Amino acid sequence: MSKTVLITGASGGIGYEIAKVFYKDGYNLILTYNKHKIKDVFEKKAEFIKCDMSNEDEILNLCERIKKEKIDVLINNAGVSNYKLLTDTDVKDYDNVFDVNMKAAYIITKEVLKGMIRRKSGRIINISSIWGISGASMEVLYSASKAALIGFSKALSKEVGPSGITVNAIAAGVIDTKMNEMFSDEEMEEIKRETSLMKIGNAADIANMCLYLSGEGGDFITGQVITIDGGFI
Repeated sequence: MSKTVLITGASGGIGYEIAKVFYKDGYNLILTYNKHKIKDVFEKKAEFIKCDMSNEDEILNLCERIKKEKIDVLINNAGVSNYKLLTDTDVKDYDNVFDVNMKAAYIITKEVLKGMIRRKSGRIINISSIWGISGASMEVLYSASKAALIGFSKALSKEVGPSGITVNAIAAGVIDTKMNEMFSDEEMEEIKRETSLMKIGNAADIANMCLYLSGEGGDFITGQVITIDGGFI
């Protein structure tokens, strides 16, 4: 019987690549999107749900729709950036970043866990960032939210491990997606020079690790922060 994966933020670069990798591996897909519809190359194996991850009511509606689904893998991928000096941010910025990057993951995970605990199996993968480990200038709110997601992953892994559920975080480095369009070509070249492998990552690097953690290779991996950054930090 095919397994089912729920991927949030599946219309973006990383989320869409994760969806393609799991589709190729035979999973049924539940994919959320907000402003941009997802290109449908998944035949009849995908369900698309529009959900604004900054809107608690929409998240609760999502949870209501999936409560009877047997979700084997949850990938909390939806995220927003905030590229400003801290002194230029306001409480609205703070709320938006933490609502999308942390609160949404908390609400959805809590709902999905009910079935996983009942079945005593499941995989949860939270897409964090290297800035959640090291911090980044001009990205204080983003860094803090991704650090929170790491703490959430580590603590939850200890709580649900006895139920046969693994929880891990992926600390993504600089990946070639629209989220990094605010960097100039010169800045991207500087990032490459500071990276051991002398290149920018791509979405497939993250997607392939998600699939690995969801398969037999991830059976004994939990509570970990797996850094995929080409040696940047």
